[in-house]
Amino acid sequence: MISAISRYIVFACFVLIASFTAFYTWGAQWAIFISIALMSIPLIYSYINLARLLKNIQSDTVESMPLPSGFWEEIFFKLQRLVKSLKQRMRIIEQQHEHFIEAFQASPNGIVMLDESDHIEWCNSIAESFFGLNYKRDVMQRINFLIRRPEFIQYLSRRHFEEPLLLERMGPDNSLSLMVQAFPFGNQRNLLLVQNVTDLQKADSMRRDFVANVSHEMRTPITVLMGFLETVQTLDLEKSQRDQYFDMMMSQAHRMKSLVEDLLTLANLEANSLPAAMNKINTETLMALLRNDAEALSQGKHSFSFEVADKQCLLGEEREILSAFSNLVSNAIRYTPDAGSIHVRWCANAQGQGEFSVTDTGPGIASEHLARLTERFYRVDRSRSRDTGGTGLGLAIVKHIASRHQAQLLIESMPGKGSTFTLRFPKERLTL
Repeated sequence: MISAISRYIVFACFVLIASFTAFYTWGAQWAIFISIALMSIPLIYSYINLARLLKNIQSDTVESMPLPSGFWEEIFFKLQRLVKSLKQRMRIIEQQHEHFIEAFQASPNGIVMLDESDHIEWCNSIAESFFGLNYKRDVMQRINFLIRRPEFIQYLSRRHFEEPLLLERMGPDNSLSLMVQAFPFGNQRNLLLVQNVTDLQKADSMRRDFVANVSHEMRTPITVLMGFLETVQTLDLEKSQRDQYFDMMMSQAHRMKSLVEDLLTLANLEANSLPAAMNKINTETLMALLRNDAEALSQGKHSFSFEVADKQCLLGEEREILSAFSNLVSNAIRYTPDAGSIHVRWCANAQGQGEFSVTDTGPGIASEHLARLTERFYRVDRSRSRDTGGTGLGLAIVKHIASRHQAQLLIESMPGKGSTFTLRFPKERLTL
């Protein structure tokens, strides 16, 4: 301020001196003319600088405009610094905003921002796919006009957001289960968080089915045992009849023991997802063990052929491999009628992969059952499976063992013509 006043006083003194000089030299008219001319110079200069400033403001080039001289230089310099500082802050804010948007877009959960009237202010791509929204089209639309589920509309209208809301049959193919919860923020706004809980719902359903199946499988032998025990306790039976009841009780006890052992095996396999060890397993010795067990289980009712077409050994966990192979062979024995034949083969295919296959002449399996055979307790014929002593867990165990050995379980079957179950191991699991 003092600098500006000083400049003004100096300039005014200069004009007065010039005017008095002109007055005494050329007269009053020239004095007035020179005074006006000198006073117009700063006004014209100011107008020119203001015009330049306006032009640069309109073209948004204030920070790069050339600086004038004199007092306007300081003004333009400070204005440039201010504009540069504001633009830098704006760029930082825009970058932060973009980072937040990118983070929200990367979230596996759907996010919808609602204003105080439940209009959509913003949503990420996951929310668009969950609800069939389009942000560019639906921005500032009321969300309850777009999601017309009665329970969702009631959830929003009540404004009690302490508990989430589960929406079933959502998504493009009505196959998703979504957990929705609103979180208030800002000035009466709400952040709608949407989680895909389809897998959790399926896991919970599988858990309930598993508990129900185990309970059902255990109930029958326990009921039979209790019935026989009550009979033995209350009736005076002959020794032969009592021995018959004891044999039946032992059979039911073995059935429960097999079920518990299979459950424990399956639980251990599910708890250990690491690849199996690379221990060398002699396939010829393994096939000999399988043959002995198969003949003991069949009791001469079936004809067997065991073929080792390749001398290569298998690398894996011997106990698990024996369990998987035994399950496939015992299943073939259980479901193949008497006098049927079962062919067991170990070989290396043209791609160098190891293949263990079991082919039977049983009743075969319809194609609609093949995809579900490895589910726990899934049976094509429940009554026949129980009659033959199956627990319904054998193929589930085989599937998990195959997964730990990077192997594939392949099933080929045709009703009335038998089935072939094949375990195909990668060539990295074979050695001489």
